[in-house]
Amino acid sequence: MSLSRRASLALPSSSKSMHVSSFTLPDLVSHCTFPLTYHPAGDAVAKDSLAWLLSFTGHLSARKRGKMAHLLAGELTAYCYPNCPAFELRVVSDFMNYLFHLDDVSDGLIARDAGGLGRRVMHALEHPDAYVPLEGLEGEEEIGAARIARDFWSRCIRDARPGVQARFKESMRLFFDAVERQARDRAAGDVPDLESYIEVRRDTSGCKPVFDLIEYSLGFELPAEVITHPVVVALNQGANDLVTWSNDIFSYNKEQARDDTHNMVAIFMQHDGLSLQEAIDRVGELCKDTIDGFVENQARLPSWGPEVDAMVQGYVRGLQDWIVGSLHWSFMTTRYFGDAGAEVKKGRTVAVAELELTALRRVWLAAVGVTRTKRTGFYRIFFPF
Repeated sequence: MSLSRRASLALPSSSKSMHVSSFTLPDLVSHCTFPLTYHPAGDAVAKDSLAWLLSFTGHLSARKRGKMAHLLAGELTAYCYPNCPAFELRVVSDFMNYLFHLDDVSDGLIARDAGGLGRRVMHALEHPDAYVPLEGLEGEEEIGAARIARDFWSRCIRDARPGVQARFKESMRLFFDAVERQARDRAAGDVPDLESYIEVRRDTSGCKPVFDLIEYSLGFELPAEVITHPVVVALNQGANDLVTWSNDIFSYNKEQARDDTHNMVAIFMQHDGLSLQEAIDRVGELCKDTIDGFVENQARLPSWGPEVDAMVQGYVRGLQDWIVGSLHWSFMTTRYFGDAGAEVKKGRTVAVAELELTALRRVWLAAVGVTRTKRTGFYRIFFPF
């Protein structure tokens, strides 16, 4: 499809997108036939991992800490890493809790602040044993996000192979670079075109570092010629796209209510003039195609010999666990559908939260010149509902 590189934020061009009270989710769970497995130690590890994260976040409100508990990040880890030892499961679970915390911390940051957060966390990964201030900031106290990163990473690197460590840190660098780019787009009120969005979203999703941890969790390091092989790259990218694009469907309602356009559904509505349901269906078809493509690529894997092939099968099974685990978990957590996850999973109908009202807010705020970074407080004054 032919799309411009940028489109300034505006109301959906089609009247079909207005006055919508609900939409229907695509049936991705039924389309994905991979077996769903849960780690035997999953519940115990999830409980300990949540307590670990909460020990660093005593400054947060009770409401925010409660949201962490209902997120079920540890349970997601148990679905996505069901075959690793309990110690490795705990380390990965800690990172999963941390990654969601990072996502919430970075959400809404302006580009300068997002960049500063990234530099501090990456510096912590380079100095896991003790706090080392950034050059020029010797008097600065270590921020919480960096302190949590050091705690997790110091345990991970005890057993993570050198290549896995290097790839993980590069994936985290790409994550923060993409978050900073997203913040710039948000501040400018820009909705990226589809191609640009997919490129950035593969990094903001956080899938790359958690996929690196598949190797860590199973105690091996894939050779460079394997991890860079076109079929393995396609499998990795396919799993990333499925997890990411399905998440765009599941999180759309929450994101549109807060005026967040970093979502594939919003992009199809903006650039192609699709209605909400048409955009949901379009992304759903892309998700189904991605699952089918993943299965086809599994059959195309070459052989590198018995020892390496066993590692490759473990890695690909880990990607597969991520695909099916994330789909089912999305209806268990309260992050996307509140307490109605089981009902939504069964009926696939989602009530739209303030879709038209959000659009009207956008027009009104633009008319009076209120910047996006000031909107939260402004909403509380003028839109208390």
